[in-house]
Amino acid sequence: MRRTTLLGGLATAALLAAAGSLPATASAAPASGDPFTRAVAQLKAHSGSALVADGQSFTLQKVLTDADGTQHVRLHRYQDGLPVLGGDTVVHLGKGNTWRGASQTLAAAPSRGAKAKISEAAAGRAALATATATGARVDGSQLVYDADGADTALAYQVVVSGVRADGTPSRLNVLVDATTGRVRDSWDAIQTDGTGNTFHSGSVAVGTTLSGGTYQLNDGARGGHKTYDLNGGTSGTGTLVTNAANVFGDGTLADRQTTAADAHYGAAETWDYYKNTFGRNGIRNDGKAAYSRVHYSTNYANAFWDDSCFCMTYGDGGSGWYPLTSLDVAGHEMSHGVTSNTAGLRYSGESGGLNEATSDIFGTMVEFYANNAKDPGDYLIGEKLRTSGAPLRYMDKPSKDGSSADCWSRSVGRLDVHYSSGVANHFFYLLAVGSGSSSYGNSPTCNGSTVTGIGNAKAAAIWYRALTTYMTSRTGYSGARTATLSAAADLYGSTSTEYQTVAAAWSAVSVN
Repeated sequence: MRRTTLLGGLATAALLAAAGSLPATASAAPASGDPFTRAVAQLKAHSGSALVADGQSFTLQKVLTDADGTQHVRLHRYQDGLPVLGGDTVVHLGKGNTWRGASQTLAAAPSRGAKAKISEAAAGRAALATATATGARVDGSQLVYDADGADTALAYQVVVSGVRADGTPSRLNVLVDATTGRVRDSWDAIQTDGTGNTFHSGSVAVGTTLSGGTYQLNDGARGGHKTYDLNGGTSGTGTLVTNAANVFGDGTLADRQTTAADAHYGAAETWDYYKNTFGRNGIRNDGKAAYSRVHYSTNYANAFWDDSCFCMTYGDGGSGWYPLTSLDVAGHEMSHGVTSNTAGLRYSGESGGLNEATSDIFGTMVEFYANNAKDPGDYLIGEKLRTSGAPLRYMDKPSKDGSSADCWSRSVGRLDVHYSSGVANHFFYLLAVGSGSSSYGNSPTCNGSTVTGIGNAKAAAIWYRALTTYMTSRTGYSGARTATLSAAADLYGSTSTEYQTVAAAWSAVSVN
């Protein structure tokens, strides 16, 4: 799934978990009385609504504590020792350990005693048959319960690695029904921005470190974020970008350090946005930085986030494109990491659209936060990437790109995630800016209503809290409405204008 070579079979579960592909099992039980223990006890006490059955166990992902002491405990779920994909849950504990409900998408508890009727090898062959990447190979598999909303079935999760046609690495996760051999679902763990370009942000400050008489693109003030030059390669870390003088790039693409400086600057602005806006100290909120790689492959017009290396990777573009290191792209890719380390929205169907929209939303917010005169804030995605100047996506009216959805329908989940994201992008624009004409665009509504925006700060705060507190791996658009309403109620009250605007903006994109 994520650049990790695995051995295959059930023994690979721990390796898959370490690579970020699957939830890891706990090494030891937490002490009595801690949030984990109390959350599990509350789940069992409310087993009916929480769908807790015999043979289930849980491990802790993380705990979020509000100022008033309310705790939100995010858990992985297992059935008879097997991970339940889509069974993750967030338990909400009020003061005095009071039950405030749980956020989850599980529709039914897994059936006990399920047995695999096809072999692991057969599942691997079925998974390989779905892959379109070149050099496709099975990197590992394990048995899981797949909770897809309609039912919960025993399946093999097979990780197929390869390289896509445009040169992007592929870590395709394929769920093969362990009874019938049917492919139930698939998604790629390499999360890209589609097509890309770069825009140099002018003369800016970049965090560096002096070591051995040379300066490095090593930002000690932001968790030690480093930027590397792959020099056309497609694997490994590359070479740390250094210079004898504390100056990187000359503002032209003739100097390869110009692109490195762009990526380094974008990472710094994204780090600062999350820290200064939400108090989030890095992608995993642990004070440790990811890293950036530039000059990936040859004529590669794309960028991607990869959980396995915990890094962002940028191509130089090709005919009609610039390098992919613009501010909104940097914010977009790093935000994929934030999503992976919070809700973990699966990169397929409606949850995949919400994953992409989250990166578009926060990439846009980073652009506004940076307040760079060379790249002012707007609600266009990738507007600096094409030599023609045409954006990749539009938030005011997503369908202007020719493929994205303005309004929700039952078919939205079948779109590519970069296009199903349009519904959430449109919602966010309406929530922040409002409907009708503005200096940023002209946004229609799907129900003919008029929406008055509440501004970027409040809209982003609601989305961030929904992502980190209420959304789970299989959240779809209906669940996103519920999650953002819960977040708005927490932040501003259930009778507030903000809460009412969230409801109105979702209705305006046909999510009711």
